[in-house]
Amino acid sequence: MTEEESLWIRRFHQSTEAKVRLFCLPHAGGSASYFFPMSRTLTPAVEVLPVQYPGRQDRRFEPCVEDLHELADLVFEAIRGLADRPVAFFGHSMGAALAFEVSLRMEAKLGISPRHLIVSGRRAPSTSRVEQVHLRDDSGIVAELRDLSGTTDDMLGDTDILRMILPAIRADYRAIETYQGRPDDAVRAPITVLTGDADPRVSLAEAHRWRSHTTGTSEVLVFPGGHFYLNDCRNDVNGIVARILAEA
Repeated sequence: MTEEESLWIRRFHQSTEAKVRLFCLPHAGGSASYFFPMSRTLTPAVEVLPVQYPGRQDRRFEPCVEDLHELADLVFEAIRGLADRPVAFFGHSMGAALAFEVSLRMEAKLGISPRHLIVSGRRAPSTSRVEQVHLRDDSGIVAELRDLSGTTDDMLGDTDILRMILPAIRADYRAIETYQGRPDDAVRAPITVLTGDADPRVSLAEAHRWRSHTTGTSEVLVFPGGHFYLNDCRNDVNGIVARILAEA
């Protein structure tokens, strides 16, 4: 990897025989390590490359990016040199919108279409809701995290950890809550949408709206659970991702 790639990309498991690279984009406040279990499961058939955003873990002293389009530009520049092999994307929540935007840039600037775009826990880019979690005080953001069940109670109850992670969480929420996709934007890549049946942030109708954002095929798969259904359905999700990429 180049220095720029090493800054943004984490490779938890080596894979020299993989035929496809899967870039994984985390949720708001999330980090590359969220995808360690997926990497462990899919390697060596797939080279799993989670993306590390600025402002967290080993990049915690870097400024956070508060605009999703700017973040998409930065991620694209970081991974463009790795498109010498077939690629696919998996993004959860904010990461789903980001994966879509990076895919648009890849197709427009490199003429390369991802083999597949797998979006999880996020409504279609052309749908909109008024969301202002990023404007809440710290306790309001913590309440949101508790509601979505994506962060452990031990972490939310640790003042030192909260002080370290809340700036990145707030910045990510600002990025995704001010993001508005263009209704006519569509990728050529096929899209698979994964959603929880009790997700308060994504209705089934909003999940199906992803259909208008691809000129390829699309499908919606529903799992039991809320916004972080993924935590309880990892084995099923990993199996689906493996199948999709084997067929891509």
